[in-house]
Amino acid sequence: MTQIPPGALAPDLALIDTLAQEAIADLPAPFRAAALQVRLRVEDFAPEAILAQMDIDDPFELTGLYEGIPLTEKSSDDPPMQPDVIWLFRRPILDEWLDRGDVTLQDLVTHVLVHELAHHFGWSDDDIARIDPWWE
Repeated sequence: MTQIPPGALAPDLALIDTLAQEAIADLPAPFRAAALQVRLRVEDFAPEAILAQMDIDDPFELTGLYEGIPLTEKSSDDPPMQPDVIWLFRRPILDEWLDRGDVTLQDLVTHVLVHELAHHFGWSDDDIARIDPWWE
């Protein structure tokens, strides 16, 4: 598990990406392979166009986003128009992490990632609970 180095100012985009990649690597095998097919993007905040489309005024309200067609809705007859993408937004994640003060950054990044993967896989809350003990 990646540790935040002593003396580090704030976790950067690369660290959030590393924590997300570790979370994917820790998924059960049947989900790991499919999760690796989803493009992962880590940015400080959601782009303005996404915030506007979702009618979100405060960019700190969005920690992650799934863009794509859930596997439960995909058809082999429909050619993919663009790759599925999971966005993680560093600043809102860090803000929540600091506000909570009771979870590790790894746990929070994993939780946000699993929530977004749930949209991709079409998981129920029970499915999520089996993968992410956060819900217990």
